[in-house]
Amino acid sequence: MGISEERVVAVIMVGGPTKGTRFRPLSLNVPKPLFPLAGQPMVHHPILACRRIPNLVQIYLIGFYEEREFALYVSAISNELRLPVRYLREDKPHGSAGGLYSFRDYIMEEDPSHIVLLNCDVCSSFPLPDMLEAHKRYGGLGTVLVIKVSAESANQFGELVADPVTNELLHYTEKPETFVSDRINCGVYIFTPDIFTAIQSVFTLRKETSNLRRMNSFEALQSATKTLPADYVRLDQDILSPLAGKKQLYTYETLDFWEQIKTPGISLRCSALYLAQYRHISPHLLATGNGSKSPTIIGDVYIHPSAKIGPNVSISANARIGAGVRLISCIILDDVEIKENAVVMHAIVGWKSSIGRWSRVQVSFILLSLHSHLPLPFLECKQKPGDYNAKLGITILGEAVAVEDEVVVVNSIVLPNKTLNVSVQEEIIL
Repeated sequence: MGISEERVVAVIMVGGPTKGTRFRPLSLNVPKPLFPLAGQPMVHHPILACRRIPNLVQIYLIGFYEEREFALYVSAISNELRLPVRYLREDKPHGSAGGLYSFRDYIMEEDPSHIVLLNCDVCSSFPLPDMLEAHKRYGGLGTVLVIKVSAESANQFGELVADPVTNELLHYTEKPETFVSDRINCGVYIFTPDIFTAIQSVFTLRKETSNLRRMNSFEALQSATKTLPADYVRLDQDILSPLAGKKQLYTYETLDFWEQIKTPGISLRCSALYLAQYRHISPHLLATGNGSKSPTIIGDVYIHPSAKIGPNVSISANARIGAGVRLISCIILDDVEIKENAVVMHAIVGWKSSIGRWSRVQVSFILLSLHSHLPLPFLECKQKPGDYNAKLGITILGEAVAVEDEVVVVNSIVLPNKTLNVSVQEEIIL
């Protein structure tokens, strides 16, 4: 296939409702991929990054949400980009590689020369055009986006070792117990269509192993508890690890930002990262103001001229921001009302919520003072996954939460449809 005939198809894995439980209570109201970061749905950012790929002909979203949950968004983004975007629903989870394989006929309809595969819950600058050029130079089956992280945090991800000269992937292991490398898998890949042959080989090997195995009933029971379903194939353990060191996989290292969006606290940091990126690639999306006049806002948003907003603030449609309000490092969702002289810092305020006059929704002053040297927001990027304190590094109000006048909410998570008439600190209000 010549250069003029090259065609690229992008696939974004969006997961499903059984995933994203750490994202609650925000994922109770909207699928996690559609939660807004920097004013746009989470999945919108990798879609826009894919749009920059030369010769892109189709974008597929693969997951196991109901199709109706994505119908409006897919229609809108297809019209906006003038590019086909389609949602494909899995009947059940097949794993990252198995899900890709189950829709191989759709993906290969356009006869692509390259397939770009991304995970939706990744926040990155997505250097896809440069990564694609590197992938072509390598001439292998696939290229993995990698980034250098601290040795302390590396074991939370897939660690890998690459040849420093050729960038060939030599070794890959998923969340190792002992330190292997400070380079990790970013969840962004470029493959040739031969990836489907590699996945099929896993299916075939499992079937042959099953047919050859002769076990008594006890051994069969023991194996059943350990063996994955035959049609469940993981990209990392079942594809990357076996093919490492065989001159088929290569790496491309990014020096820009990268985060995995697992919790609301991380989403707030990612919103700030995307807002900072807007300044360089889409400055027209950022509101402007000179401190004395109303800022330029697109959409049905009312902001009182005396309000002080920023940095790292995203305000959604139909919000009402009263006089003297102070907003710092926060996400304000649709139909929120923040009344006079209220303060919101390091928080996410859910849809249709209200914050009363002189109220405060924030993290603790102790946390702010301890991390005053860090860029906003520091939040739970300093915490390890599963740490309870990480959940309290941010205040979250679910949908339709009412905070009455002169109430202070600190380091707390409030589930939907609650009314707070007394101050709370480090609590989860069920």
